[in-house]
Amino acid sequence: MEYLFVFAQSHEEFRVPELLSISELHGFTIGFDRYANVLDNAIKRPFMILMLDKEEHAHILAQRCILIKSVHEFYAEGASYEMLHEQNSRARLQWERYIPDTSFKFFVLGYNSTISQRRQRQIIESFAYMDFLGKIEMKNPEVTLTVFEECMFPTGRAPDGGLHKDGEFTQVYFGRLVVHGTARSLMGTFDVKKRQYFGNTSMEAEISLLMANQTLASPGKLIYDPFIGTGSMAYTTAYFGAFVYGSDIDGRQMHKTPGIIRAASQYGVASRIMDLCTFDVTNHPWRCGSFFDAIITDPPYGVRAGAKRLGRKKIREDRLQSAIPRPNEPYIPPTKPYELSQLVTDLVLLARYLLRPGGRLVFFLPTVSAEYAPPDINTVLCEGMELVANSLQDFGSWGRRLITIKKTAHAEYLPPSFDSIREAEESRDTHVPAHKDFREKYFQGFKRDNER
Repeated sequence: MEYLFVFAQSHEEFRVPELLSISELHGFTIGFDRYANVLDNAIKRPFMILMLDKEEHAHILAQRCILIKSVHEFYAEGASYEMLHEQNSRARLQWERYIPDTSFKFFVLGYNSTISQRRQRQIIESFAYMDFLGKIEMKNPEVTLTVFEECMFPTGRAPDGGLHKDGEFTQVYFGRLVVHGTARSLMGTFDVKKRQYFGNTSMEAEISLLMANQTLASPGKLIYDPFIGTGSMAYTTAYFGAFVYGSDIDGRQMHKTPGIIRAASQYGVASRIMDLCTFDVTNHPWRCGSFFDAIITDPPYGVRAGAKRLGRKKIREDRLQSAIPRPNEPYIPPTKPYELSQLVTDLVLLARYLLRPGGRLVFFLPTVSAEYAPPDINTVLCEGMELVANSLQDFGSWGRRLITIKKTAHAEYLPPSFDSIREAEESRDTHVPAHKDFREKYFQGFKRDNER
């Protein structure tokens, strides 16, 4: 059966991966038959007509998918109201059971347009041929019939200063409301501004919820964040029932009364934070692999905080002799910058070692818009790891991509050596990804080499 999905107007490229992830989690499929060759363009519009086997599946998606506003049983569509009514008449078998004694109301909404009360009444009256005999109930009707007008601007967006201008009529949809999207209310629950503990690198609520959905977080699963920071993704994955383990090279948020635990208590998920440890992922304590169900992280890429790993930036000849430790002073190991392309390569290899077969690695990768190319992602993949989704959050001259990678191999792998420079030289890979030296490019304004 076909259902009309109405999406929030944000993160268009995240919609389909989120739908597919939640359907995979619950063991059912979604049909995209109408968009076999035009899916890239379809996701830019707020409406999609998708196939589901059961109405129950629509409820599951609406309760979990952050980007769904509502789901409707689809009756008809058209480039004009004449076409809509003709198609709706042919769909009589779907709605005739509501004719005799079902209370109902109509809901009319325009996208990129404002529909006056007078015109709404005219639109509703044009459906008089349906002959509904039930009571009109505006508060709690048994059936809500929905009409959506889609209007578009020729340039794809409203003209400058045209916040209250209407677009050109493109399409109209008609159906029966099945369920409102309830998961979007979680954005308020996890609002960073209301959190007891946060920092300047804390991930916004909507994105952390989307990332949690990509991990297929659910009760009983074990999820790891190797760059946990202030714990934004830990709270959302734990909220969906997963147990979370976190680590970071900077342990300040874990000392004394851990800030992460305080915030987790605020959300009622402190019991699902298994442990928080301070260590460098390139010197990790994991002595066996294949036990995490997912790895979720937002690696530091140098805009607000740069990535670090243990080691000295440069060994000076006059400092070859180790310093004599002072009594009663803790040893603070030296750190050096962790270049982003090296970090991403190492992260994928670490995930292959730590994940169970079928487990997922979900992380954000910043890229330079003018330089990005698909090989940037393909080159970080390795044997046994497969790309599931690559969704762009566009900021103009740069963007960040939510990458989802699945472990397809069942073989046991050795832990990575974390010597990505040597391994890159051995592989003789000449492709330079757009995210290499991202920090330097960011602070230079993304100028090309000949402009610097």
